[in-house]
Amino acid sequence: MFAIYRQMFVISAMRLTKKILKSIGVVLIIPIAYLIVSLGFSYITVNKNDDLSEKKHSIYIASNGIHLEIIIPKTELNSSILKGITYTEQEKFFSFGWGDKAFYIKTSTWGNFTVINKCKAAFINTPALLHVIRYPSIKNDWVEIKMSSTQIKKMNSYIHDTFRLDANNQKIILPGLGYYKNDDFYEATGNYNCFNTCNTWVNTALKQSKAKACLWTPFDFRLLSLHKG
Repeated sequence: MFAIYRQMFVISAMRLTKKILKSIGVVLIIPIAYLIVSLGFSYITVNKNDDLSEKKHSIYIASNGIHLEIIIPKTELNSSILKGITYTEQEKFFSFGWGDKAFYIKTSTWGNFTVINKCKAAFINTPALLHVIRYPSIKNDWVEIKMSSTQIKKMNSYIHDTFRLDANNQKIILPGLGYYKNDDFYEATGNYNCFNTCNTWVNTALKQSKAKACLWTPFDFRLLSLHKG
């Protein structure tokens, strides 16, 4: 009798183990599939045959290791973008970064970069902010992208349309939430999720401006390598 109970226990344990392994497999296959598709699309280049002969304007992209931003000289920005943004005469370059609202607010330092914050930003369709940083000069780690007059106009339009406006068509600033003395956060259009990330926003900006970009990417490294030459 004991042998029968032992055999039943072993069979039940094996079935339970199979169910657990199957559940783990289902959980793992989703991020693995996401990674494979993301990498594949990242290495499909669009606008790669762009003519450089008419490109007399410069913008820049830069990354903090994870998050890309677009930097545009003040002289290349439309007055409609500068309207409502506080800046000094010494600040000559404006960096624009788009991202998850809660993530931006709660991760002012890398110590706040927790698994919970990352999961919330990735898997919940959440409101977005536009982070604007002002610089007096070019940084060494910025990657230059040459653009034509038509392309710089398209880039301006893309940045302008990312600002969420109030009922009076004014930018909506979040006072006191900047990380430094030279930055501010503004309400932005769109929603953040793992398919529409901060780097996807930059990639879309380049695609719509007819500059070299990825078919789609949630990463920073491929866009940097495309424009480093």
